[in-house]
Amino acid sequence: MKAIFATMALAAVALMGCSGAQNSGEQQVPATDSIQPAKKILVAYFSASGVTRGVAERMATILDADLHEIVPEQRYTDADLDWHDKQSRSSLEMADKNSRPAIKDAKIDDIDKYETVFIGFPIWWYTAPTIINTFVEANDFGKARVIPFATSGGSTIDKACADLKEAYPTVNWQPGYLLNEATDDQLAALAK
Repeated sequence: MKAIFATMALAAVALMGCSGAQNSGEQQVPATDSIQPAKKILVAYFSASGVTRGVAERMATILDADLHEIVPEQRYTDADLDWHDKQSRSSLEMADKNSRPAIKDAKIDDIDKYETVFIGFPIWWYTAPTIINTFVEANDFGKARVIPFATSGGSTIDKACADLKEAYPTVNWQPGYLLNEATDDQLAALAK
C-alpha cells in the first residue's frame, strides 16, 4: 500500500513539474476539449522510373498521409522515356500542351477530406509531365493547400510551379519543392 502511495506522489510531482513549461518557452498541451482532429494529408505522385515514388512513400510515412499513385493506363517503357528520341511517347506528349495521358483512378472520390494535397512528379522538359494535368483536371481540390514536389536530374521546379499556377489559377497552389535528397526532417517540416 505504501508503494502505491509513493508512486502516486511521484507522479503528482512529475506532473506539477511539467506545468511550469510556460516559462521555458514550450507550448502547453491544449485541454482535451479543444484538441482538433489531425489534418488529413494526401500525397499523390506520378513516377516513371521509381525515384519520385521513393520520395512520395517516405513523405507519406513521415507525414502520416494517405498515398495515391497516379498510374498511367499505359505504362511508360524505357523507349517511351527516351528524351533523345523526338518521336518517343514522352517527347510527343511534352511537345503537345493539350496532351492528357489517360490515367487509372483519375478522380479521387473523397478528395474534399484533405486539407493538404502534395502532388509529386519527375521534371520532364523543365516542367511537370502532362499526366499531372490529367490528374489536376480530374479533381476539385476546393480550398485544400496544393503543394507540388518534384525530383530531377538537374532542373529546378520553378517552371513547373509557374506552369501549373498559370494553367489552374483557381487551385490554392503553395510553393513547390525539389526533393531529390530531402532528409526525413525536411520532409516532416513540409506539413507545417
